[in-house]
Amino acid sequence: MPEAESGAEPRPYSMQSRPMAAVLFLSVFLIAACGLVYELVAGALASYLLGDSVLQFSTVIGSYLFAMGVGSWLSRFIDRGLVAKFITIELMVGLLGGFSSTLLFLAFAYTQAFRLLLYLVVVVIGILVGLEIPLLMRILRERFQFKELVANVLTFDYLGALVASLLFPLLLVPKLGLVRGAILFGLINAAVALWSTWLFREQLASPLLQRAACAVVVVVLCVGVGFGAVITDTADSALYADEVIFARTTPYQRMVVTKWKQDYRLYLNSHLQFSSRDEYRYHEPLVHPGLASVTAPRQVLVLGGGDGMAVREILKYPGVEQITLVDLDPEMTREFRKHPLLSALNSGSLNSKKVRVINADAFPWLERNDTLYDFIVVDFPDPNNYSLGKLYTTAFYRLLRRHLAEHGAAVVQSTSPMFARQSFWCINETMKQAGFRTYPYHVYVPSFGEWGYVLGTNGDWQPPKQLPGGLKFLTPGNVAQMFDFPPDLAPVPAEANRLSDQTLVRYYDREWREIVR
Repeated sequence: MPEAESGAEPRPYSMQSRPMAAVLFLSVFLIAACGLVYELVAGALASYLLGDSVLQFSTVIGSYLFAMGVGSWLSRFIDRGLVAKFITIELMVGLLGGFSSTLLFLAFAYTQAFRLLLYLVVVVIGILVGLEIPLLMRILRERFQFKELVANVLTFDYLGALVASLLFPLLLVPKLGLVRGAILFGLINAAVALWSTWLFREQLASPLLQRAACAVVVVVLCVGVGFGAVITDTADSALYADEVIFARTTPYQRMVVTKWKQDYRLYLNSHLQFSSRDEYRYHEPLVHPGLASVTAPRQVLVLGGGDGMAVREILKYPGVEQITLVDLDPEMTREFRKHPLLSALNSGSLNSKKVRVINADAFPWLERNDTLYDFIVVDFPDPNNYSLGKLYTTAFYRLLRRHLAEHGAAVVQSTSPMFARQSFWCINETMKQAGFRTYPYHVYVPSFGEWGYVLGTNGDWQPPKQLPGGLKFLTPGNVAQMFDFPPDLAPVPAEANRLSDQTLVRYYDREWREIVR
């Protein structure tokens, strides 16, 4: 059957063509799902590797939607051979979209052109995806009345986007990872192209040639699925100077553990979280100056700290009856509880009967919970994006203070007072504005440099005169010294960080960018 000439009257589909209609609209559903997955893959990768998830997702989505608009506009210039061109475009989307995460991982590891390649890939895929639906609608106009065609195509397009948005965080990322997940959806695009060679075979000049091209693409993508783990390991090996012994992609972050001799290091989204060689110099000051000063602490809350290191330190107080750990990422707490190497690093702390692990966002969890705690540890990653920045606001600290017992204390890891000086004092000011009496302090951690904390209480506080046994670094003498700030770390003017205007994120971004330069 030749393609319909411009202006030809469409014929409404008959009852006999309903199975055909189902297949056609399934194609719409699948290509919509694939298109959204490639967009989410690019946004997630940019967020993992560059930080600031709000900025990365916003710019990636904006660029992608703009490119789709360009693709839709360009479709007007395609007049002949619509089916053949549709199949070619599907194969191109399948290849480029399927290998998009592979290209971006390797570009980040081996080149300085990651951002350029990121937006180039996003724009090209967006243009190709923007071509798909207009071409398919023109191909189908012979078979359906216009109002039914538009209604059904848009309905299945939106349904495909919905299903993809649910599958991405729940199945694709945790079960397949970004590399193999993207390739799998590339195979779906190739499958749509392949069955289109049968659905529209009468409109193809050489269907066998088209099928051969589809088969080649399917084989290439299948090979990619088989080597997905190798590709990811290759990129990780290039990113990290030491041997990668553990890697996992979760819906929230990329976890990597490296080893050099007896030094194990945890990286989240390429940012160092601890080195086993000196992590005690971070975690002992995080916990003991505050907890040792609390009289008979029984209930302790840890927010963040899914690696269990802070919990390990808290368990050195036999009088503590229960430790509640709230961490967003279940994969993080699961691995540090069950993986032999990782659980050994925290001395099996997460397996203690005293420890209750809750996987939830700390902000809404605190709003739902009404328990009072004698000591609270806030061990979140640095506020390098707005999602984390909300956990450093006056609103969050007021909520935190409502859960602190009258005699209790709360400590917040507060980035480096050396490299992010204004950010550090911003956190201190924010806790003051939330009603805490604050006691800022700092310590030198070899892997990080000078690092800071802010202790918050409801009343006066004095450094503890006695600490638990088994500590490697802290003594009552050096605890007192930590609260003295030399001139180059002394307070500087800083606004409080509020939920409506996250000043801290801007301070932090500016200060660490200056260090990188």
